[in-house]
Amino acid sequence: MTARTVPAVPGHAWAVRLRHGRALLGFTGSTLLIAVPVFFLATLITFLLGVASGLDPAAGLAGDSPTPEMIAQIRAQFGLDRPVPVQYLDWMGGVLHGDLGTSWFNGVPVTELILQRLPVSLSIAGGALLIGVGLGTALGIASAARQGGWLDRMVTVFASTAASLPPFVVAIAMILLFSLWLELLPSAGYIPPSEDVAGWLRSIAIPAMALSVDVVAELARQLRTGLVAALSDNYVTGAVVRGLSPRRILFVHVLRNGAGPALSILALRVPMLIGGAVVSEAIFNMPGMGRLAADSALRGDVPVVQGTLVVSIVLVLASNLLINVLLGVLQPASRRRS
Repeated sequence: MTARTVPAVPGHAWAVRLRHGRALLGFTGSTLLIAVPVFFLATLITFLLGVASGLDPAAGLAGDSPTPEMIAQIRAQFGLDRPVPVQYLDWMGGVLHGDLGTSWFNGVPVTELILQRLPVSLSIAGGALLIGVGLGTALGIASAARQGGWLDRMVTVFASTAASLPPFVVAIAMILLFSLWLELLPSAGYIPPSEDVAGWLRSIAIPAMALSVDVVAELARQLRTGLVAALSDNYVTGAVVRGLSPRRILFVHVLRNGAGPALSILALRVPMLIGGAVVSEAIFNMPGMGRLAADSALRGDVPVVQGTLVVSIVLVLASNLLINVLLGVLQPASRRRS
């Protein structure tokens, strides 16, 4: 019996991997350094908008016959009798510790209200993102692999048509098709996954599909463009000459280099998905974070509106950071440009 020999890895290969790892860490750190000041600037604007609104909890809590003492007591209770910079520092200190304040309307912590509604919004936006990435990637690859053929033309027509349709129009059309005509999916309401996983999937199916149409169209179009450009590079000709299979050339080499424009578009679509979830919650009568923000804005509940905006800012920055890191992993050239 012969002992199994393990091929030795050349020392320079580990040095190259270590150098790439350090470059990726540096790229991630530089991206994070950009996200931090953006977060503080966005939260400052969010806070100042609440101050500029001129809304006061005393107007709703003091009753029909408010006295100056009652108004002063309510303002002191919520810390509104202090200078604006002091209010901001106190609010930001709470935000950094996960405390988004207290609702003016019912006295419930804002963090608790948002945590109750956030799963609904994440279910819709996350479902739309998964559908958009999966279907958009498949259509983009198929279109690039069959460029000039009937499939390519069909994908181009679909992408051009879908990109021009507003999400609420698509949502209404899907309600008519899947709920009223085929009677397959519910047209309103939300079932938590803890109660019924199948019911949860059915309840978010139409909102997620309606919200994903634009992502599917843009991702397919940009991925097709990037792949077609990458397929014309010289290294593809060299790979063909070396005898590599078309599938390996496409999925191992070309997809990595041609996915840059699609990832950039995806980073821009994430904020639109979060904003679109608000509209979807209103259309499908779902108790998500968007409806919480809209109802709170109508009541003048400033802390809740500010809290939902802060959570939205964090979600957008986190998703963009993740996509930038993914772009740096797939395309080392982007790290060098950064």
